[in-house]
Amino acid sequence: MRDFRAALDELDAASLLRTRRIVSGKQGPVLEVEGCHLVAFASNDYLGLASHPKLAEAVIDAVRRFGVGAGASHLISGHHEEHERLEIDLARFVGLPRALAFSTGYMANTGVVPALVGRGDAVFSDELNHACLIDGARLSRAEIHVYPHADVAALEVALERSAAPNKLVLSDAVFSMDGDIAPLQAIVALCERHDAWLVLDDAHGFGVLGPNGEGTLSHLGIRSPRVLYMGTLGKAAGVAGAFVAGEADAIDWLVQRARTYVFTTAMPPMLAAAVRASLEVFRTEPWRRERLRTHAALLRRRLKGLPWPLLDSITAVQPLVVGDNALVMRLMDRLCRLGFWIPAIRPPTVPEGSARLRISLSAAHTTEQVAGLADALERIAYEETVAA
Repeated sequence: MRDFRAALDELDAASLLRTRRIVSGKQGPVLEVEGCHLVAFASNDYLGLASHPKLAEAVIDAVRRFGVGAGASHLISGHHEEHERLEIDLARFVGLPRALAFSTGYMANTGVVPALVGRGDAVFSDELNHACLIDGARLSRAEIHVYPHADVAALEVALERSAAPNKLVLSDAVFSMDGDIAPLQAIVALCERHDAWLVLDDAHGFGVLGPNGEGTLSHLGIRSPRVLYMGTLGKAAGVAGAFVAGEADAIDWLVQRARTYVFTTAMPPMLAAAVRASLEVFRTEPWRRERLRTHAALLRRRLKGLPWPLLDSITAVQPLVVGDNALVMRLMDRLCRLGFWIPAIRPPTVPEGSARLRISLSAAHTTEQVAGLADALERIAYEETVAA
């Protein structure tokens, strides 16, 4: 029998033990965390919609009309008219023929990949892809080729060498721990040249990038029938769930074969109503995306002189790479004492030796809060230098 206590102690000794912190009240730029009020740069609520009154009103109205639960899976009796409206709205919003709603982003990717490929097929996955794409590839039982991060030349060689009847490329659009954007124009061109599909996880671009928040494809001006586009609804949209959009036949196939869609209860209709309200806010409150860009520019300007590099990112994800696990935990703790909550991200979420503070910006933050974080990091950096 495994000695769980010893294994946990090993994680603790390596500064790799994960802990949960209890949050009270509404999501927002300031959170009550176990009795302390902290300015939080920890959330994926990039546009500050998780507590938006229009979303709350949509939920309240939906609960009165539809109740709370969906009652069954979509293919039994759980596909509500509100789900149907949401899928139509999502497809129209991202400019693709059809969309399919999932309960979570993790379920979307772990369901979609095995529905598209299987034994004898080939998957080509960026080494920094999110865990749900990695797990989806493993579940598919296809042959997996992992290519170096954003290395289009290596991907091209792997595609050229493959004789698999079905080829599937997997990539984050905005990488969740680095904040950079995949070289999608080149990847899509390779897919078209080598008869491959692309599953694109735009969890951190949907709502943030594009003229109205349509996502990374819109931001880069890409259109291709080879792409299956996944966006999450619990980050910039402020609610919960996910969707996959693409060509009609591909979406119809997922309805038949994506096990995480077929064999689970549908999301509550009230959440579908809330997401529809989010899409309207995307369109009518563009200042939120502009404020996010302004915050990112300010933070990057202020943190240039720190001893820890800030990775190149134009998105809401601004990672400060510290390297050492113990040091990043110490920095997180010192920031907490100064009134800021920034999560320390360690292996296996990121590669060994690249532990970091993952700064997540939101349109709900004020300029003063972003500047205050920069002040705190500059102070800590100075104290670390003196102590050394």
